Amino acid sequence: MAASPEASGRRPNRAVLLTVTCLGQFMVLLDNTIVGAALPDMQHRLHTELTGLQWIVDAYVLLVAMLLLSGGVFADRFGRKRVYLAGAVVFTAASVLCSLAPSAGWLAGGRVLQGIGAAALSPASLALLVAAYPVPQERIKAIGLWAGFSGIGLVAGPVAGGVLTDAFGWPAIFLVNLPIGVILLLVGVRHLGESRNPSAPAIDIPGTALSVLAVGAMTYGLIEGGARGWTSPVILGSFAAAAILLAAFVAVEARRSAPMLPLRLFGQRLFTVSNTAMVVVGFALMGSSFFFSQFFVYVQGSSILRAGLQTLPTSLAMVIVSPFAGRLAARHGFRIVVTIGLALAGGGLLALGMVHADTGYGNVWWRLGVVGIGFALTMSPLTGAAIQAVSPQEGGLASGISSTTRQIGAVLGVAVLGAVVRTRQSGGASFETGLNSAFVAAGAITLATAVFTGLWLARSKPVEGSAAPHRSTDPDAVTTPNEVSAKSR
Repeated sequence: MAASPEASGRRPNRAVLLTVTCLGQFMVLLDNTIVGAALPDMQHRLHTELTGLQWIVDAYVLLVAMLLLSGGVFADRFGRKRVYLAGAVVFTAASVLCSLAPSAGWLAGGRVLQGIGAAALSPASLALLVAAYPVPQERIKAIGLWAGFSGIGLVAGPVAGGVLTDAFGWPAIFLVNLPIGVILLLVGVRHLGESRNPSAPAIDIPGTALSVLAVGAMTYGLIEGGARGWTSPVILGSFAAAAILLAAFVAVEARRSAPMLPLRLFGQRLFTVSNTAMVVVGFALMGSSFFFSQFFVYVQGSSILRAGLQTLPTSLAMVIVSPFAGRLAARHGFRIVVTIGLALAGGGLLALGMVHADTGYGNVWWRLGVVGIGFALTMSPLTGAAIQAVSPQEGGLASGISSTTRQIGAVLGVAVLGAVVRTRQSGGASFETGLNSAFVAAGAITLATAVFTGLWLARSKPVEGSAAPHRSTDPDAVTTPNEVSAKSR
C-alpha cells in the first residue's frame, strides 16, 4: 500500500498539486512536438544532414522509452516528490544545454539528458496525483483534468515551435522550458507533499541497461546504415550487437523475480497483439510526423512559421478525438475501434504519399487530420486491451509496458523511415520522392496491422472502472507502473 501524502507531515494543497503536475507533463508533451517545427532550421544552422536530425529526435525518445518503467518504480521507492523535482531539474538544465549546443552531436547529447529527465518527471507527476486522490471517482476526475491540460502541449508544440524558431532561431524552443522549470521547482519544493510505496519492487538495473543498449545498437545501425553502407563492418556489428544484447535481456528478465518486463505477460494473446499494434502506432506516427515540417519547408517552400501551423491538423485531431476513444471501445469493443483507427491512419498516410510540391494545402490538411483521427482512435483502446489482458494488480505495469512499446516504435519509425528516404536519394531520387516512399511505407505497414488486429484482437471490452487511464491524449501520461497501488486499493 502506497504511503499517503500526509506521511510527510502535512496535507498538500490539491489545487496547487494538480497545477504543478499538469504543468510538468505539459512541458514534457510540448517537447514531443515543438522540436519537429525547428528541424529545418537546425539542419541549416548546424550544417547537419538527415542523419543528424534523426539522432536529435531519437536520442530523446530512446531514453524516454527505455527508462519510463524504471522511472515509475524509482519514484515509488525513493519518493515521488523527490523524483519529480529531480526530473524537473535535469530536464530544465538539459534544455539550457540543448540551446547552447554548437553542433548536432552536442545537441543529441543534450537530448539524451532531456530524455532522462522526462522519464523521471512524467511518471512521478502521475504518481503524485494518484497518491493525493485516494478516492477512485476523485482520482478519475483529477487524471482527466491532468490529461486534458497537459495534452494542450501536443497542440501548442507545432505553433510555438514555428513562432519561436521563425523569430529567434531553433535554440528558443529549448529556452522556453527554462521559466516553466523554474516555476515547477519553486512551487514544487514549497507545496508538494512527499509520498512513496515502501513495498515497491526493486529497480531492474540489468534489464534497464540491456534494453537501452540493445535498442540503442539497433537504432545506430538503422540511422547510420544509409550513410556508412548497410554492409559495412560497423553497421553489421551494430545489428549483431543488438541481437546479442536482446537475447541477453530476454535471458536476464526470465530469471529475475521482479523483472521490468515480465515475459509471461506475452503468453496472453490480447496483451501480445495490443502491444505489437502499439509498436506500429509509434513507428508510423512518430516516423511520419518527423517529416511533416520538412515536407512543407523543403518540398513546398513554406516558411518555418507557416510549416508549424500547417502540421497542426494531426495533433489537433488527436487532442479532440482521444478523449472519446476509450468510450467508443467500452461501447463497441477494442477490436472494431482499433481496426477502424488503424485503417484510417494507414489510409491517411498513403494519401500523404501522393502529395507533391504543387499540391495545394486545401488538399493536404485533411490527410493530416485523418492520420490524427486514426491514431487517436487506437492508442487508448490498445492500452485498455493490454490492461484487460492481465490481473488488476498488474494493470499499471501493463499500461506502462504499452506506453514503452509505443516509444520503442517511435524510435524505430524515425530510424527506418529516415533510412527509406536516404536509400531513395542514394538511388538518384529527389527528397520529395523519398518522402512519398516513406509515407507510403508507413501507411502500408499500418494498414497491414489493421488487418492483423482485426483478425487477432479479442472481442473484449474494458472491465468496469478501467476506462480512467484512457482519457489521456498521450498514453505515456497515464500508463505507468505507479497506478498498480492505486488500482489495488
